[in-house]
Amino acid sequence: MKQQTNERVARQVPVVVHRVNGRSERTGDSSRRVVPGFLPWSTLLPIGCALMLGARALGADGVFYWTLLGFSLLGAVITAVHHTEVVAHRIGEPFGTLVLALTITMIEVALIVSLMISAGPAATTLARDTVFASIMLIMTGLMGLCLLIGGRHHREQTFKLDGVSATLAILATIAALTLVFPNFTLTASGPLYSSSQLSVVAVVSLLLYGTFIFVQTVRHRDYFLPSGKSVDHNTHAIPPSNAATLLSAAVLLASLIIVVATGEILAPHIESAVLFMRAPKELVGVIISSIVLMPEGYAAVRAARRNRLQTSLNLTLGSALASIGFTIPAIAIISLLNGWSLSLGLPAKETVLLGLALFVSSLSLNTGRTTVLQGAVHLGIFLIYIFTVIVP
Repeated sequence: MKQQTNERVARQVPVVVHRVNGRSERTGDSSRRVVPGFLPWSTLLPIGCALMLGARALGADGVFYWTLLGFSLLGAVITAVHHTEVVAHRIGEPFGTLVLALTITMIEVALIVSLMISAGPAATTLARDTVFASIMLIMTGLMGLCLLIGGRHHREQTFKLDGVSATLAILATIAALTLVFPNFTLTASGPLYSSSQLSVVAVVSLLLYGTFIFVQTVRHRDYFLPSGKSVDHNTHAIPPSNAATLLSAAVLLASLIIVVATGEILAPHIESAVLFMRAPKELVGVIISSIVLMPEGYAAVRAARRNRLQTSLNLTLGSALASIGFTIPAIAIISLLNGWSLSLGLPAKETVLLGLALFVSSLSLNTGRTTVLQGAVHLGIFLIYIFTVIVP
C-alpha cells in the first residue's frame, strides 16, 4: 500500500505558478519557466534617461548631472539588450544571439559616429581604437572569464567545433584586412586606405559577414545550436506572446534612439575626462566598448555558468565578428560620404596583441572542449592589454 502511494506521488506533476506579462499562469511542467518580458525597470530606465535628456535641454549642467546622465546611458543600454533578448527568445537560436550582437553593434556605431562628429579631425583613429578594444575585451577578457567560470563549476565544457572554427576564420580575415593590412599598402601613406581601397575592403567585409550570417541562420544552422550535452534552460522556457514581443521591439527602438542622443551629448565629456586624467586617447575606445558590451558580457558569463557554453561562445564570438564585420564597413561608408580621414592600421604593439589573441583563441577552441586553463590564458593576455593601454 505504501509503495503504491509513493508511486502515485512520483507520477504527480507539480503545479508551478508563473507570471507572464504581469499575470499568473499555471503549468504542469516544472522544467518550463518564463523568460521575463516587460518588467517595470525595463520601462523606467529609458524613461529616466529621456527625462535626463530633457533636463539638459532646459540647461542642466554640473558634475552631478553628467554623472547621472552617464548612469542613465548605461540603463538605456541594459534596457535595449533586455528587450533584444525577449525578441531573440521569440525567434529562437541562433537568431537570438545574432539579433543581440547586431543590436550591440548598432549602439557601438551610433556612439562612435557621435564622438567623431563632436571631435572632428582629431577622431581619425577613434573607430579603430574602439573596434580593437571591443575585440580584445571580448576575445581575452570576456571569453577568458566565461571559460574560467564554466570550467570552475563544470570542470570540462563542450561545444560544437564547426561553428566556432567558421567564426574564428571570418573574424581573423576581416581583422587582418581592416586593422593590419592598411599599414602595408602604398597608395596612401600611413595607416590609411585610399578611398577606392577603403570602399573595396568595406564591401568585402560586408560580404564575408553576410555569408557568415547566411551560414549561421540558414545553410548550417545546426553548427551553432547547443549540443546534446549542454544544459540550455532557454529551450524549456515559455516564449513571450506576440503582443509582448511587439511591445519589446518598440521599447528596443526607443532605447536605441535614446542611446544615440545621449551618446552625442556625452561624447565631448568622455574625451575631456580622459584628457583630464592624462590617460592615452586609446582609453576612450576602451570606455565605449566597456559600456556597450557590459550587458551582453553578463549574459555570456551567465550562460557559461549554467553550462551553456555554446550559447556563451555564440554571444562572444558573434559580438566580436559583428563589431568588426559591421562596424568598420558602416564607419567606412559614413567617412567616405562625409570626407573624413579614417586611420585603420594598428601600431606595432596593438598588432602583436591582436595576433596573439586570435592565435591563442584558435588553439584554445580547436578541440571542442575547454577547462579553466584556457580561461586563465585568455585572462592573462587581457591583463597585459589593459595595463599597456594605461602604461604604453
